[in-house]
Amino acid sequence: MASIKILIVDDSITIRRIITNALKTVGFTDTTEASNGKEALEKLQAGKIDFIITDWNMPEMNGLDLIKEVRAHPVHSTMPILMITTRGTEHDVVEALQAKVNSYIMKPFTPQELKEKIEGILKTVQVSTE
Repeated sequence: MASIKILIVDDSITIRRIITNALKTVGFTDTTEASNGKEALEKLQAGKIDFIITDWNMPEMNGLDLIKEVRAHPVHSTMPILMITTRGTEHDVVEALQAKVNSYIMKPFTPQELKEKIEGILKTVQVSTE
């Protein structure tokens, strides 16, 4: 599997660790973390990120605003983004999809679900793996 760098954005260090460990279990070992959308944007500007996994509810900048910011930036507008959240009402899902999130997972999730969502997204978008 080609190596892609995944940015995990969640205000809970425990959740970030769970996601990191789940990713490692299914073969995605190149990860970095941010505790909110603002920090995520700084990391995105600073280095090579290929994929974003973000929570919705966070201080400073939430996941929905992060997605909108990323989509508005010409260089990152096609960045694959997966949202992992406890927010699961139809309205929430529609709002996330309107912000152009690639896919959506409800907490709790399994490493296998995570792998399937990421692979599904990667099949539909072009990710540079040089």
